[in-house]
Amino acid sequence: MPKLKFALPSYRHHKVSGHAIVTLNGKDHYLGPWQSESSKIEYKRLLTEWIAAGKTVAAKDVESRNGIIVAELLAAYLAEAEMAYTKNGRPTSHLHNIKDALIPLRELYAREAVATFSPLKLKAVRETLVKRGLCRSTVNKHAGTIKRIFKWGTENELVPATVFHALQAVSGLRRGRSAAKESVPVKPVPETYVEAVIVHVSAQVAAMVRLQQLTGMRPGEVTIMRGCDLDMTGKVWTYTPSTHKTEHHGIERPIYLGPKAQDIIKPFLKSDLAAYLFDPRDAMEAFNAERRQNRKTPMTPSQAKRTKKTRPKVAPLDHYTTESYRRAIARACEAADQAARNEHPDAKPEDVFVPAWHPHQLRHNAATRLRKEFGIEAARVVLGHRTAAVTEVYAEMDQAKASSIMGRVG
Repeated sequence: MPKLKFALPSYRHHKVSGHAIVTLNGKDHYLGPWQSESSKIEYKRLLTEWIAAGKTVAAKDVESRNGIIVAELLAAYLAEAEMAYTKNGRPTSHLHNIKDALIPLRELYAREAVATFSPLKLKAVRETLVKRGLCRSTVNKHAGTIKRIFKWGTENELVPATVFHALQAVSGLRRGRSAAKESVPVKPVPETYVEAVIVHVSAQVAAMVRLQQLTGMRPGEVTIMRGCDLDMTGKVWTYTPSTHKTEHHGIERPIYLGPKAQDIIKPFLKSDLAAYLFDPRDAMEAFNAERRQNRKTPMTPSQAKRTKKTRPKVAPLDHYTTESYRRAIARACEAADQAARNEHPDAKPEDVFVPAWHPHQLRHNAATRLRKEFGIEAARVVLGHRTAAVTEVYAEMDQAKASSIMGRVG
């Protein structure tokens, strides 16, 4: 199905003033400097209010109109969602999940009037998600996202209340009663796989892995560590991330660092307290220095004359992102698996010696260890969960303990 072009006023460049501009109902609105963040936010705000006021222009190929169409509802909602789900200038993963949920809805019913959208049509969207191989829990989450968009439309008088209430009748898919596959629970990483991978990563990545194992930090928390975020006055240090997953709920996230964690951090402390501890540029410099040291042929004159570009097209960041951290682990898993294969020349192509794992699993490692040694409540506090029920998802049950108890009880 060809991509639908929404009949919405565009964000334009007013060359004379150098400002961004949008025209609504024949009136020009100046938004601020062209391509500035503030001008884009102002554009989204005006567009959302304009649509909410019922000023949208219908697509030319829509034959019958009964209020706005689904495409217009989605455009209006996304304009607001992009403002709500942006943190530190970057869209959050929740915004990406919303857009993923809307793909089949847009493909099937973009030109459908919202007033005629029904539970059966929502089920059709859900069935499309199932056929695309999404697991049952993801399908239910996407269906819930669509319901929330229609709820938002009802709140803003874009969707008749009867439509939203009808969609509420669509219950989620139940385990074993649909064609949707089940998701595989996230498990801790076996220690042998962690050790196999550690030797194939930089010192910075290795330190982040060790810290996650000890403290249960999220990947996004360990990658942004800075000296100014550390309170090193006591025997136990306290790390307060500059941003974290649940800060919008008003929840504080202190992370306590014992002697082992402190020993990992100390080699990376810098005189500039605002600098990130784990800098990929430092890792690259160490890698290049090692290559130069191990070089077996002399450097050519042209190579010796090369100078570092002052303004490279792709400048490295001053800290790892969760994605670059994940990619570093993924590459190390492949390298570790290949190294193990080289030691077993008779291995079959389908044999896997070191399976792929991702940094978030290390949080499960910490949760399982803490629960086993100190109990579920201690694990909850360290991981920063509001309820023990959430910690249960991360911490593996101690089956050996249960077996020992029943051996004594009878």
